[in-house]
Amino acid sequence: MRAGVIGATGYGGAELLRILHTHPHLKATSVYSSSQQGSFITGHYPHLQGIVPLRLEEIDPGKVAKETDIVFLAVPTGIASELAPQLLKEGCTVIDLSGDFRLKNSDEYENWYKKKPAPSDWVEKAIYSIPEFHREQVKEANFISNPGCYPTATLLGLAPLAQSGLLVEDSIIIDAKSGVSGAGQTASLGTIYSELNENFKIYKVNQHQHIPEIEQVLQSWGLHSPITFSTHLVPMTRGIMATIYGSVKKEMTEADVYELYKNHYENEPFIRVREKGVFPATKEVSGSNYCDIGITLDERTGRVTIVSVIDNLMKGAAGQAIQNANILLGFEETAGLTMSPLYP
Repeated sequence: MRAGVIGATGYGGAELLRILHTHPHLKATSVYSSSQQGSFITGHYPHLQGIVPLRLEEIDPGKVAKETDIVFLAVPTGIASELAPQLLKEGCTVIDLSGDFRLKNSDEYENWYKKKPAPSDWVEKAIYSIPEFHREQVKEANFISNPGCYPTATLLGLAPLAQSGLLVEDSIIIDAKSGVSGAGQTASLGTIYSELNENFKIYKVNQHQHIPEIEQVLQSWGLHSPITFSTHLVPMTRGIMATIYGSVKKEMTEADVYELYKNHYENEPFIRVREKGVFPATKEVSGSNYCDIGITLDERTGRVTIVSVIDNLMKGAAGQAIQNANILLGFEETAGLTMSPLYP
């Protein structure tokens, strides 16, 4: 089947092209750009020479619909809100990697993203999907809102306890760290080498746009209290680590919590729960679609510590988008995503 990538010159777009190159059922046949049409994608990404011999095309929704069976929107937030409805009206199947359709409350979107929200009727039509929780809704969809990277790591880490009703809901604290590729290619003072190298800093304190996204899903699980969520920038390219703290409602042992997580994720191909006392590192999932989780319970305080790691460009973006596409199109969910992590 023919896949198109709009925003192919971004990091998420490049990851999509890398995955699609070896996908057994999907092939990247068209790439689109709002600013570099006419040039080859290899002019922007020389590492794709001999792999993706495609010329960047103008974004014309009618033309995109004729050229593709599914289109991935790897565009900045604020662009997809206008572009996705045009594509859908032309009959496209769309997977949007931006944040424009994740929040169902338009006022929340405007408050956190500081942008004009997408039309509410299209927001309602978008199926928000972390596949491990939403795959049944995806099967009949033609418009998927791919989750954010931080919410993916956080919610996968919280789910077994949260969905079982075992967490004290006002006790959740998330201390998250990300590599700089999450900021995209646009240079800023905070991401230039001299500011980032040998440095470690917190950002968007109590203001990160992924807070309402996490809370929206937690509310669907019956947890309605606000969370404490802090994000930090680490001097590395890829990876997210979410270290999550919370109190359990009843007396449990560490063995109880570990068994809960093992049983909850035993049939999930991309979730790996570490053995007791072993905690994951970001490099151990780099370049892959895995989410690795380590968990411990301090029986003295009744608080759990959950460590969840993903590659922000893979399970946090392009890999998850392909996983959603596989479900939507009826392919094996792991198709094109069985690559092992890159190590070291």
